[in-house]
Amino acid sequence: MKQHLIVLDLDGTLLTDKQQISSYTKDILMKAQQQGHAVMIATGRPYRASEIYYQELNLKTPIVNFNGAYVHHPTDSAWQQLHSPLAMSVVHDVVDSVDKFNYENLIAEIIDDVYLHNEDEQMMHILGMGNPRITTGNLKTHLLQDPTSLLIQATDEHVATIRQHLEDVHAELIEHRRWGAPFNVIEVVRKGLNKAVGISRVAHEMQIPQERIIAFGDEDNDLEMLDYAGIGVAMSNGIEPLKNIANEITLSNNEDGIGKFLAERLKI
Repeated sequence: MKQHLIVLDLDGTLLTDKQQISSYTKDILMKAQQQGHAVMIATGRPYRASEIYYQELNLKTPIVNFNGAYVHHPTDSAWQQLHSPLAMSVVHDVVDSVDKFNYENLIAEIIDDVYLHNEDEQMMHILGMGNPRITTGNLKTHLLQDPTSLLIQATDEHVATIRQHLEDVHAELIEHRRWGAPFNVIEVVRKGLNKAVGISRVAHEMQIPQERIIAFGDEDNDLEMLDYAGIGVAMSNGIEPLKNIANEITLSNNEDGIGKFLAERLKI
């Protein structure tokens, strides 16, 4: 069988609700690599929070982090990384414009440095995986470089209002996604960025055509990726808009959806 590129979202897709890769799916993914298929991760997470799974699967491929804002190769320093941060002026405009809304916190990340507008133990715990350097204080004072991403934390009833405002006022400069439950977080990255952008570059360099890309996802930050892949697979626990554009729907992240789909499709 010709080489396929298998692309994995993490939360709600590869990972079970216990934040683990099941032994069955791990075994199938390892066998797929042994058969010559390429496996890569495409996630909204920073690398420090995805490295553990990259290493667990013994990957040797580039990885898409921050929903396409940072694409790099952890095991090949010669690989030309792509880092596409938000302009500081855009960040200031967004921060100023959401001040009138009831948000709980603003968080900026520069690859593996974290800046919190307001001190928050829960968010520090969530963002602390991989032991980043964390700075707390007014973003407009402490953030001195263009950030990879900007996070807006709000209560559930205000997320939709803030996202609509971002769409109405800043659509020409940013992309925004909502984190999956239970996190009421809006992630903002530079305009034109998504997981498909990074995947297309990797596939081009590996000379794997779109029709041999199998991508798995569950949330709205996976829409472009599944649309781009020749075989876009939505998890049964995924959102309806994703299922509507997917080529296939597999079992949930807690039911070895990835492993069982690949075992049948690639005859593993």
